[in-house]
Amino acid sequence: MIKIENLTVKYGGISAVRKISFEVNEGKIVALIGNNGAGKTSTLKTISGLISPSEGRVFFEGNEITGMKPHEIAKRGLIHIPEGRHIFPNLTVKENLIMSSSSRNIAKAEFHEEMNNMLKNFKVLKERENQLAGTLSGGEQQMLAIVRGMLQAPKLLMLDEPSMGLAPLVVEDVFKIIKSINNNGVTVLVVEQNAQVALSAADYGYVMEVGEIILQDNADALLKSPQVKKIYLGEND
Repeated sequence: MIKIENLTVKYGGISAVRKISFEVNEGKIVALIGNNGAGKTSTLKTISGLISPSEGRVFFEGNEITGMKPHEIAKRGLIHIPEGRHIFPNLTVKENLIMSSSSRNIAKAEFHEEMNNMLKNFKVLKERENQLAGTLSGGEQQMLAIVRGMLQAPKLLMLDEPSMGLAPLVVEDVFKIIKSINNNGVTVLVVEQNAQVALSAADYGYVMEVGEIILQDNADALLKSPQVKKIYLGEND
């Protein structure tokens, strides 16, 4: 669904991403792992149109989207849930979700029906739908960000560091949700520093280091890779 060719992203004279190429196949969960500063977030921002690449091309469903505006890309079904969640803290849970309808050509009644059906699977958010989003816990805010993304009718969902700042049990719940989303037909690209949880959920993985992809393989194989185990999982043979 996504194909990246020789992508380079620069901030001034500094290259955050250097000529990377990779693919995300339909129906899969793909993990892009690496330490802080590896270039993972810059890659996602470029795919979703928030940043213009210095070089390279981005394709979605076979069509080039390089240089398109973020809202145009979102309308094609490529939805980006950014690092830090970026909810509206002074709006209620329900108001945050209603904001997601702006990227869709959908009747108000139909959207509200979708929203209410979605909330049936997120009982905590349903109970708090009139609560200010800024008063939710970190895990609840991440769930809100995911539901808001799903209400934009994604074909492919990109999540940037969904485990950030969350307790291990909450991280487990969030990745169960991600797996469930994928099982319902949505392709997923997830960026994570937490290599263990990301690769455990993924079908395929790429490892980024200092702006370059240094490894790629099936997720199970990467979990067993001595290099990944040593650098990203804190294990030694």
